[in-house]
Amino acid sequence: MDKFLRKFMPLAPVSFFYKMLRKKNITLNGKKAQGNELLAVGDIVSFYLADETIGGFRQKEIETSEYESAYHRLKGIQIVYEDSHVLIMNKSAGILSQKAHEADTSLNEWMIGYLLCQGGISRGQLATYKPSVCNRLDRNTQGLVIGAKSLAGSQKMHELISSRQIGKFYRLFVKGQLKEEDVLEGFLQKDEQSNRVHLVPEGEKGSYIKTRYYPIRQFEDRTLVEAELVTGKPHQIRLHMASIGHPLLGDYKYGDRQWNDRYKIKYGISGQLLCACRLVFPEMEAPFASLNRRTVEISLPEDFRKLMK
Repeated sequence: MDKFLRKFMPLAPVSFFYKMLRKKNITLNGKKAQGNELLAVGDIVSFYLADETIGGFRQKEIETSEYESAYHRLKGIQIVYEDSHVLIMNKSAGILSQKAHEADTSLNEWMIGYLLCQGGISRGQLATYKPSVCNRLDRNTQGLVIGAKSLAGSQKMHELISSRQIGKFYRLFVKGQLKEEDVLEGFLQKDEQSNRVHLVPEGEKGSYIKTRYYPIRQFEDRTLVEAELVTGKPHQIRLHMASIGHPLLGDYKYGDRQWNDRYKIKYGISGQLLCACRLVFPEMEAPFASLNRRTVEISLPEDFRKLMK
């Protein structure tokens, strides 16, 4: 309850809420509350306060033009699945999943704009819960991103992602011939200054990473691969494939520049060919029964199809 109160009146000091709770100027279901109660659908929080007091502690009218502008401005985003709690989007390369800087426009703003324009959420609801993406893709990775429309959806999706219960599968082109499937493990460390990651020995300050890959089809100097992201760390697939001598096509950060340039000139490939193409959900119960053992999948982008001919 205290979290709800802080969201409802974000400018009020915490001491104000506890004082009002003690005086029964704020009640829960008509009774005195402590502030640590778990709220449920149907609960009634009552405020015996002047409108001026409430208004003074609330933010000014929520600015929604940023979200609506993002919805109309960002192109290359499709809704693949939607229910009352969850939204799954297919984003194109070049779009951020979340803001890196205040001036950025990302998939997160587009999602809120979409919900506002479609009537999926009201401006007033943004005061207490703001929908957000639950998993992130690199700017230049295309594919499936999960968004939470509700607090329940956010909690459930983050629980499933953190416990690795959602299967996340990618398609990619790599350099050379790969004929056997394998599992890659290691420890990843990120350099924030250069925005690069590298593998470090176990015991150093690195995050454990695990990637499974399966060759799909071999071509003259490249292989179409499916990779399962067992853990989800920045640049994980790109680093792991480069570490075994099979870098991603179009990846200039960890890959082979000369090889990439040849494909850029011949086929117009200007970015990394990495697509988050499939999500597999586990057994789920209400209110998420519509996702029970569901597979959400998209077709490969045009650049992939061009190189499969």
